Amino acid sequence: MPTIGVLALQGGFREHGAHLRECGIDPVYIRDPDELARCAGLIIPGGESSCLRRLMAANHIDKAIADAVKSGKLYVWGTCAGAILAAAQVVDEQPCLAIIDACIARNVFGSQLDSFTEDVVVPAISDAPQHLVYIRAPGITKVWGTTRILHTAHDTIAAAENDQVIITSFHPELAQTLDFHRYFIKKCGLTPKSERHTPWDRMSWMRNS
Repeated sequence: MPTIGVLALQGGFREHGAHLRECGIDPVYIRDPDELARCAGLIIPGGESSCLRRLMAANHIDKAIADAVKSGKLYVWGTCAGAILAAAQVVDEQPCLAIIDACIARNVFGSQLDSFTEDVVVPAISDAPQHLVYIRAPGITKVWGTTRILHTAHDTIAAAENDQVIITSFHPELAQTLDFHRYFIKKCGLTPKSERHTPWDRMSWMRNS
């Protein structure tokens, strides 16, 4: 049965895995391109995009992801560093996957010391307020083609999507709310649990591999 994969080469993959479990999805941690065949969707987590890019190339996962998206077989959600890897254009560097018509720039929302949160409603995702966490976050400078803007913060695009790919500058996996994960699960054609089935535990991702 198809499931959701989380790229598990570096970065915050366990946090995403914990949120997927809360949504009733048993995630697959992806380290090999052959494992993508099990997945309806893939989350590329935040982390260090240059490191992730090198590891993806070394494991030949980058081409496999791009090919699967272009053939309509895979949905992708990139958060923070994952958004940088997904974008068709990256300011001052070559793109990686180029699977969504968007241009992104590093550290638009500031350095590590400028990290911040906001509590806002993102209408396309949910009527409930979302707690959005920005950590040395990139900003989306423009979108085109079939790409749609989902959210802006400080006059900068912070989330966008096309029919198969979502990119977010922020980290929904670091918040209590599950709405972004539910939205992606539904986008992949799967059904999430509507209610949290275990009590929220902020440290649960540290105990799940």
